[in-house]
Amino acid sequence: MKGQVWLLAKVVTAYIGAVIGAGFASGQEIMQFFILHGASGLKGVALATALFAYLGGYVMFLCTSLKSTGYKEILTLLLGSRVGKVIDILNLCMLLGGLSVMLSGSAAIFGEQFGLPARAGVLVVVTLTALVILGGLDGVLTANVFMVPLKFLAVSLISLAALHLGGGTVNLEPVVPAAGVAGHWAVAGFLYVSYNMVVPVAVLSSLGRTVPRKTGVAGGVLGGLLLGGAVGLVTLAGLRHFPEASAYQIPLLYLAGRLGHGFQQVLGLLIWLAILTTAIAQAHGFASRLSGGALRPYRIFGVGACLLALPLSGFSFATLVRLLYPLFGCVGLVLLLALLAAPFAKFFRRPEKMLHIIERFNIINRKI
Repeated sequence: MKGQVWLLAKVVTAYIGAVIGAGFASGQEIMQFFILHGASGLKGVALATALFAYLGGYVMFLCTSLKSTGYKEILTLLLGSRVGKVIDILNLCMLLGGLSVMLSGSAAIFGEQFGLPARAGVLVVVTLTALVILGGLDGVLTANVFMVPLKFLAVSLISLAALHLGGGTVNLEPVVPAAGVAGHWAVAGFLYVSYNMVVPVAVLSSLGRTVPRKTGVAGGVLGGLLLGGAVGLVTLAGLRHFPEASAYQIPLLYLAGRLGHGFQQVLGLLIWLAILTTAIAQAHGFASRLSGGALRPYRIFGVGACLLALPLSGFSFATLVRLLYPLFGCVGLVLLLALLAAPFAKFFRRPEKMLHIIERFNIINRKI
């Protein structure tokens, strides 16, 4: 029984950790995708929660049925080889764009929270990311396992406290003239989930051989529900303190500041650590994809990714989130639609046939 609970916790933590990055922890993602839609944003939260829960469970069903150890098999089956290659190229662009967002977020934290030069925030993250790429990521991956519950609890508790102690009423009116990302709450909800499902698919698919199907599906559904709950809490807290919170590039820091300087400092540090670990993950993903497993090219591409991301980091954090995240969501939307359509295809109702096709695919690759 304890073993099953531990496996369930691993799935839930892996799922939540893959979604809660700096954009989530800062509150800026949720501000752009949900809060700015007012009351309709809460509908978007409900839609996102349902999608997170369903997709988490279904991805775990697929990977446990296939006994997968990575996402290549799932992407090939869902998208085919040609579309998969296109998504692969776009994903590399997403990694660079995401790294730029993290650098800009560090600048915002340094300037708004720590009272330091904003550019120093960029340089510190670039330097530390490059050093980690040069030395390996084992320690960082281990640290992430412990950081996920802390980040999740910190965001949830601060949102609850801000909602309870903030005073005033929840503002349900959308911003005029532009009501948030995408203009419509349903589109914004879909884009938010599609952007945030790319990394979880990669993470959860690696658990295919270590988690029983029922435990995996339960963990995926539970993780999705918890994610939706956290999104809802931040949205409600943001609406309670709207429009003041919208003036900050890091809205959750404003909410924490209303509770006391100590809350603000702790959250600021946690967000910055989330920015750093996310930046490292982005650079690692870019480098590992292009290096072919060789250490020297890995280092070159990793450091090169940091340098390539510098120009975009000069834009404000809020601007990059507003402009780049919907584009990232459009790329992820292809994967989202494939996952939503898969259960209706007879082919995907036969996991054993999927495994047979994958084995043939691997044999062909080895021959080539």
